[in-house]
Amino acid sequence: MQRHSGGYRAAPPWPGGPDPRRARVVALAGAVVFVLALPLAVASAGTVGERGSPAGDETAPAGGGPRVPGPRSSPPPPDPGPATAARCGPELSSPEGVEAQTCVLTRGGRTWARTYYRNATGDALSSALTLMGPGGRTVQMDCAVDAQDDPGACETPRQRTAGDPGAYSAVAEFARSADGPLMLRSGSNSARGQGD
Repeated sequence: MQRHSGGYRAAPPWPGGPDPRRARVVALAGAVVFVLALPLAVASAGTVGERGSPAGDETAPAGGGPRVPGPRSSPPPPDPGPATAARCGPELSSPEGVEAQTCVLTRGGRTWARTYYRNATGDALSSALTLMGPGGRTVQMDCAVDAQDDPGACETPRQRTAGDPGAYSAVAEFARSADGPLMLRSGSNSARGQGD
């Protein structure tokens, strides 16, 4: 009579078929691999531009290695709004070293004056910019011009355009002080070569 140890004894596999224990182990291992790989796949499928880089920049793959360029997309251009019309006089200069060009600008039903200047005199200057409109309307702006040889600009407040924008003109006057002798007068309709 055969004696059994009382332990569990697996049934022999079906003749010619797969071992059921091995099939269960393979299926279980496959499920574990799938569960572990799923969060990794989701993390690596994030949007371009994650990890602090803007969209369209080059991004490195999760495993390191060479950088791969991401898709290139540019944002839509900003709305430029209504166009600005500018009527400018010529660039003028004085023998003392002041250069200026004065313009009348119009945009969106508003008109204003602007003067571009450069002060190479080595002294701080005083400047008065005046916008003259139809019907004797005037707007004046006093500007301090630093003693630096850097380009600068001064402009009047923007006024509601009254009538024809072409009827406006502007003039800028530069002097060493508000009551000192005039060094340069620059107008939006100055004749070329007028600098005193």
